[in-house]
Amino acid sequence: MRILAIIIVFVALAVAAGMFLREDPGYVFLGYGQWSVETSLAVFAVVALLLFALLYLALRTLRGLWRLPRRLGLATQQRAKQRAARGLTQGLIDLAEGRWERAERALMRDASGSENALLHYLGAARAAQQQGAHERRDAYLKRAIESNPQADIAVSLTQAELQLSHRQTERALASLSRLRNLAPKHDYVLRLLAKLYRDVEDWEHLLELLPEIARKHLFDDEALQSMRLATWRGILRAGDKHNAEELHNAWDALPKQAREHEDILHAYTERLIYFNAEKRVEPLLRAALNRRWSGKLARLYGLVQTDDAAQQLDSAEIWMKNHGRDPLLLLTLGRLCKRRSLWGKARIYLESSLGLNALAETHLELAELLESLGEKDGAMQHYREGLSLAVAAPRRRTGIVKPLPIRPRETLEETPGEVRDSGVSLPVA
Repeated sequence: MRILAIIIVFVALAVAAGMFLREDPGYVFLGYGQWSVETSLAVFAVVALLLFALLYLALRTLRGLWRLPRRLGLATQQRAKQRAARGLTQGLIDLAEGRWERAERALMRDASGSENALLHYLGAARAAQQQGAHERRDAYLKRAIESNPQADIAVSLTQAELQLSHRQTERALASLSRLRNLAPKHDYVLRLLAKLYRDVEDWEHLLELLPEIARKHLFDDEALQSMRLATWRGILRAGDKHNAEELHNAWDALPKQAREHEDILHAYTERLIYFNAEKRVEPLLRAALNRRWSGKLARLYGLVQTDDAAQQLDSAEIWMKNHGRDPLLLLTLGRLCKRRSLWGKARIYLESSLGLNALAETHLELAELLESLGEKDGAMQHYREGLSLAVAAPRRRTGIVKPLPIRPRETLEETPGEVRDSGVSLPVA
């Protein structure tokens, strides 16, 4: 449309000029030294236009020749970028399809001429990782940083992820620690560092991260609670080395939330019982049960042996008012009554516990009580039932069970052998 308008204007001007020159063709005289030229105005105008056009074309040609090397260079660069873009696309496709060697070749073929060299090197590093070529992987990551120094965090994160996937925990820890100093508020760095601390069981450092992790909601509630429990248990295990004092120091290092958690309190008091530190356990369990009821903790309370068994029994019977149908509380009451030689009450409590939930250890407690009362047939029956339940129960870690005192074998009528379960010797009929 634009060209058509120019042509129309040009034709209109030509027609106007022709009509004008028809009336008076004009006269032009040019002289220089002995040379002179005479012509009409129309001829002069045509010749002048032709000379102008030739000069313009000559200048355009010279300009084009002057710019030709640069244009050739730009064209070469453009073709290289197009090849690099095709190589990046193909390399990423091969990487997604698991063709590691092909992906590495495609990504590195024209990486140096690509506008996205960083992506080439990062992809090639992942491909080399999958082939177990760790030296090439690290070399690609180094070149990635050199190609774009501002992408230090991205490259270092990729390096840490690759190290973690290949279980290079020490190198990954070094990379993530550097990133933590470089970008202390980076959420993904914190997530990876927390997972690594959990994998290597570095519970003390993980405990330091937990408040920040919870504040930033980096994990869902279930995952966060699982991490907390693992950390708290790990701290206790770390302190559970030689004696109750070391365990107590580890307990004091835990936050209040951990010390009030049922499972953590259960693990701590279990180990204290193992270390015969009952004086410390009894008030701790009593306070916890008064604050919030737990059948698991009530069971442990019956395993605590203190100098004041009467006070223990009084406390447990107070709990009967609100939790009288808890089989574990009834088991504890039976044990405490046995300890005070209250055989009748002990029998009632243990039989009531079995009526609500038949547990192997309740059968064994009652069997021992009946045996001491001379009811050997009843005792043997409960031994059999307790053993049957113990053998049928899933084999899992159940914690510390305080060994029950076993009567001399001479008091039993039939003792063909013994089976040990959870630290208790069980006569087998």
